[in-house]
Amino acid sequence: MRRITCLNRGWQFTKEGKTEPVDLPHTWNCLDGQDGGNDYWRGTCRYERTFPDPRAEAGERVFLECKGVNASCRAFVNGTEVASHDGGYSTFRAEITETLQGENTLRLEVDNAATEKVYPQTADFTFYGGIYRDVNLIVTGRTHFDLLYFGSNGIKAEPRVEGTDGIVTVTGYANGGEIEVAVYDGETEIAAGKSGETLKVPHAKLWDGVEAPNLYTAVARLFEDGTLVDEVRATFGFRTFSLDPKRGFFLNGRPYPLRGVCRHQDRKGLGNAITRAEHEEDMRLILESGANTVRLAHYQHDDYFYDLCDRYGLVVWAEIPYISRHMPEAADNAVSQMKELIYQQYHHPSIVCWGISNEITMFHRHKKDMLARHRELNALCHAIDPSRFTVLACYAMCAPFNPVGKITDAVSWNLYLGWYVPGLFLNKVWYAFFRMCNPRRVYGMSEYGAEGMPNLHALHPKRGDNTEEYQFKYHEYMLKFFEKHPEFWATHLWNMFDFAADARNQGGEPGMNHKGLVTFDRKTKKDAFYLYKAYWSREPFVHLCGKRFVRRTGKKLDIVVCSNLPEVEVLVNGKSLGKKRGKGVFRFRATMAKTNDIEARAGGLSDCGTVMQAEKPDPAYILRKTDTENWQK
Repeated sequence: MRRITCLNRGWQFTKEGKTEPVDLPHTWNCLDGQDGGNDYWRGTCRYERTFPDPRAEAGERVFLECKGVNASCRAFVNGTEVASHDGGYSTFRAEITETLQGENTLRLEVDNAATEKVYPQTADFTFYGGIYRDVNLIVTGRTHFDLLYFGSNGIKAEPRVEGTDGIVTVTGYANGGEIEVAVYDGETEIAAGKSGETLKVPHAKLWDGVEAPNLYTAVARLFEDGTLVDEVRATFGFRTFSLDPKRGFFLNGRPYPLRGVCRHQDRKGLGNAITRAEHEEDMRLILESGANTVRLAHYQHDDYFYDLCDRYGLVVWAEIPYISRHMPEAADNAVSQMKELIYQQYHHPSIVCWGISNEITMFHRHKKDMLARHRELNALCHAIDPSRFTVLACYAMCAPFNPVGKITDAVSWNLYLGWYVPGLFLNKVWYAFFRMCNPRRVYGMSEYGAEGMPNLHALHPKRGDNTEEYQFKYHEYMLKFFEKHPEFWATHLWNMFDFAADARNQGGEPGMNHKGLVTFDRKTKKDAFYLYKAYWSREPFVHLCGKRFVRRTGKKLDIVVCSNLPEVEVLVNGKSLGKKRGKGVFRFRATMAKTNDIEARAGGLSDCGTVMQAEKPDPAYILRKTDTENWQK
């Protein structure tokens, strides 16, 4: 049977001639990739460590597994090159059996330098270099499940629903032996047969989004001469989904509008070198917001996060980093990254679509080649996985007649009307025009948002001021807009969390994109977070907005409260301003006192804050100097 040894500890890391000990996960851009200036170090670094021969019996095979190395990697064992991989977000493996000695030296040469051959190279986020996910040794018997086919695990579960029953074909791929498969509900075996046979699960429990994300486990066992020699497993779920241009997304036969967020994986001071604890915290925050979908932008995320989406019922848009600028020399790389994404993540019931590209028309170059590549990727997705639909995220300036927006099964747009350009009402104009031009297209919104700094505030917020209040104003408009259009198959706000974009210098904090509902360190939930929670979440709560806007001018005090409860009461200095009924957002007005102790109450819950009257605006709340040039420049 296979054994796995984690090699995350005890590495020697060398950058520009300087060597130091490190453990994995690790990146060399965790600081300079987050401080602005677009000058973070990009190049080749070396990771090296030793390990003993892990074989215990004659005939055993040994594989090196790297779960995430950005962006290109050459792997050497005892001086012999055993693997070369381009693409920083997927798993790759190599057999190293023939190179092993009693004591072995493993060297990984990792390169995140600019190149025209590997995606991504042009995008609004930092391309952290390093080995930022696990490195393992996998020991198998001579006969074993395939570990070298695009990083997949040697098992494929293909479920479908027929009436009230679940039908699944479980196929194992091995270099010999006989394969038997079984399906488990928890610890109970409920179906069994040979590899490739159709198995029936009577009265199957559906994977039904956040309400009931029921999962089953497919197990493939490999036998040689009647002896069990290897085993692999994958979780899966039974569900149906479809798209309708007039009614949007359907899950298990009912309308299920997808309303959620986009997610980047990096963290303050850590970059992409995060652990399961960080993934779990991100999931808790997304679930608290009430979202039912997540777009995992703009690359393949950690296997564990897809597992979490399965477990908690979040519908997933999964995509590759074919982004911003088409690079003819990277044609093969786009294809290989798409194959790795699909083969490695095929079994996840949370994933409903494969994202082909993002904002690829941003730079008007190589149009003919770009369209050909999109058609190839679209056909590839359908050939490998006919069960899911394809989608892409169009650049805001992409016209409704642009052929790139007509290739995939569905399309979504990255729009920031009301942020990068004035006029929130333009969202209505845009949608009406695009629907008129393409009435049979299934539309979504893959990005929309506004910068929001928790330390910046305004009584009369305006576009571009980066205040927490304008971010709230923007998103309140967008939520009401989407309520009027349930036919949007999905809306994914940009972004759940602030993230590093070293080319930026906005909001008074260089190197950051501040469109998140939660700050980069995950410690501060902005008021807009509670706005979405009021519209999406069922967990009762009440939140007093503006608690960070302590010093305010004027004779009147405007009070904003978010709650998903139907009635809210506000008290100022112990005196009730009355109760109001409504949905999501509740507004009150009081006469300003020198000190205003405010309490919001709803359903036995309360939230408090204090506002002080000021003679003139506090300059600490006002953005005095910022570079507002777009990152592309």
